[in-house]
Amino acid sequence: MARLLDAVPLWLALLLAVTVGLSPFLPEPHLWEKLRMLSAGELRRGIDIFDLALHGAPWLLLLAKLGRMALRRG
Repeated sequence: MARLLDAVPLWLALLLAVTVGLSPFLPEPHLWEKLRMLSAGELRRGIDIFDLALHGAPWLLLLAKLGRMALRRG
């Protein structure tokens, strides 16, 4: 898994997080909407859970990449 994270360029992880992670941008970022639904206890439908996973995955990749980079430097 560490080799896979090392192989992903940081610019690509950032691009995926900003585009796929936040699209559609209007009226509000989709990830933000799903996180609000989750915190309100309204995230019940399968499509909403899938949507949260789809739009959250690029952010998890970016966090893992940044964490891996921090561990390698320290």
